[in-house]
Amino acid sequence: EVLEDDQAAARRTEGYALDRVIDLLNAAAAAPPKSREGVEALHYTFELWSTFVHDLSSEQNALPPEVRGNLLSIGIWILKEIDAIRLGKSANYSGIADICTIIRDGLR
Repeated sequence: EVLEDDQAAARRTEGYALDRVIDLLNAAAAAPPKSREGVEALHYTFELWSTFVHDLSSEQNALPPEVRGNLLSIGIWILKEIDAIRLGKSANYSGIADICTIIRDGLR
């Protein structure tokens, strides 16, 4: 029971963090290029997904290998999109928000 409670609490926390990322990305998508909203969204999204990728790479991660691999691929894509936006090669805030929404909804 304790383990199940811990996993449920971790999923809720991850869901809240993804909610925040989604809100920030949507605000950035509506703002002018290189806005404060964009910088904040990219920073928070980078920090969150870097943490996810690090955790997913751990041997102690309890997710099935296929799920871990899929989420790692998604995380790497998101980190690359963040770099492309920072370099001015993309403005795909909405695409990242859409993927984060799918992941968040899968946690529920």
